[in-house]
Amino acid sequence: MRVSTRGEYGMRAMVALAHHYGAGPLSIADIARESYVPAAYLEQLIAPLRRAGIVESRRGAHGGYVLGRPPGEIRVGEVFRVMEGPIAPMDCVSEDESEQTCPLIDGCETRPVWLKLRDSIIDAIDSQTLADLIAAPRPSRVESDRVVTTV
Repeated sequence: MRVSTRGEYGMRAMVALAHHYGAGPLSIADIARESYVPAAYLEQLIAPLRRAGIVESRRGAHGGYVLGRPPGEIRVGEVFRVMEGPIAPMDCVSEDESEQTCPLIDGCETRPVWLKLRDSIIDAIDSQTLADLIAAPRPSRVESDRVVTTV
């Protein structure tokens, strides 16, 4: 299972919003700059997050976007599912049972390993909140040929 840019960028945008929780709205340009997500793509990602109630928009001259709830109440898995859909390393073990399409499900000898993999992924992403992510020290990142440590 691979996480698409949609999932990766959506998560990075949510972390940027979590860092600014309580400090007022951030514009798309500000979120894009902080999360290294192209602004045009970010606009597409914000819409489903807003529909899910994870992000709220504020109108006006000082408008923009804020988290819909405190960072400690937003699980990484919730964001992931909005961006990527149900957890499904294989179609036969999708969280959404209507997507379990394999005709061999009932007698499949390999399905237990895919169920275990799915459940491990679910445990990992549902055990972390945005608050957990922003509490960890920010790692260094490379810009051009120099290392920059973020605070």
